[in-house]
Amino acid sequence: MSITRHFILAAGGTGGHMMPASALADELVARGHSVALITDARGAKIPGLCADMDVHVIPAGRITKNPMSWPGGARAILSGRRQSRALYQDFAPCVVVGFGGYPAYPALMAAHSLGIPTAVHEQNAVLGRVNRQVAGSVAAIATAYPDIQRLPDHARTKVHQVGNPVRAEVLALRDLPFPALDGEGIFRVLVTGGSQGANILSDVVPEGLSMLPPHFRSRLQVTQQCRAEDIDRVRAAYIGLGIPSDLATYIPDMPEKLSWAHLVIARAGASTIAELTCAGRPAILIPLPSAMDNHQTHNVREMVAAGGARAIHQADFTPVELAKQMQKLGLEPAALANAAARARSVGRPHATRDLADLVESLGRTPVMDGIEVRKPVRARTTGAFAGARA
Repeated sequence: MSITRHFILAAGGTGGHMMPASALADELVARGHSVALITDARGAKIPGLCADMDVHVIPAGRITKNPMSWPGGARAILSGRRQSRALYQDFAPCVVVGFGGYPAYPALMAAHSLGIPTAVHEQNAVLGRVNRQVAGSVAAIATAYPDIQRLPDHARTKVHQVGNPVRAEVLALRDLPFPALDGEGIFRVLVTGGSQGANILSDVVPEGLSMLPPHFRSRLQVTQQCRAEDIDRVRAAYIGLGIPSDLATYIPDMPEKLSWAHLVIARAGASTIAELTCAGRPAILIPLPSAMDNHQTHNVREMVAAGGARAIHQADFTPVELAKQMQKLGLEPAALANAAARARSVGRPHATRDLADLVESLGRTPVMDGIEVRKPVRARTTGAFAGARA
């Protein structure tokens, strides 16, 4: 018998946190459960995510190394904890799951204070700051990689490797063949720097492509995510090179673009790598050096070791180096298809299912859930708890 349970997901407002939370929400709803999300103002505005559940915005207190931030950060955290406790008393969640980011911290604190089981999911190969703070109190730590840096020794017995959930549209690409490619056909390149683009990709990629042999360059077709201030100059560069291009600040149909891409040039965010490995797409990855704890450098290691990607440190990411790596990957169709297969070999297509199984196992017994099932509350815009719709 299927019994509805109530779950709270708490995630900071970046795509890296929100995308796996949204994927888990969809899976739990499909299993007949009720789900609500706690996030910050940024997370509530990300389009296309968490559309079918209640979204509650709480203060995202941040305490930095600057002592001036401590009083305000502490007040915001305590306020978020109070608001989360008020929500839990109405919603009666059986588990609260954190995905990292500052809003997850007060949400998990509130759950711990009420004796509600908690779990966290770590998308990166380095345990994030919030997840490190709560590692000792949560019941389970779900990870995306087999080797996680900054994991406290006392928390190692709580680790469950499940992978990083991806959108169903991306997962569907796993069953499709790698796009056909021969020595004369169109070579499609997808360039993405995350939700805000990346200046360095706008600076380096067009010039790097200009250095490719003419017979290779003439086959290129580029889709590139750029910052708004870069689009005009990047478009002009591609026009000058005679390379067809499609440029945008945000790519809403990323799964479709990924479906026909022969090569991806991108940052090394966790969601990007999860999608590349699930779909089976070779890549040239440029880790963001300013990422917290340099986690993007650690993220690339498994895919690179498998032969599915080449990583270039940002300091070494020059037009000459890009052209050299593209020729190694792109001039031999069989080598590119082999790299795609190797990327696919480290994908974890069952991540969403396995994460849902894990969080379901942490809840109270079905008998207790059956007794205490309540109608979920809708997001509130007034009173002690402010809610917002994504």
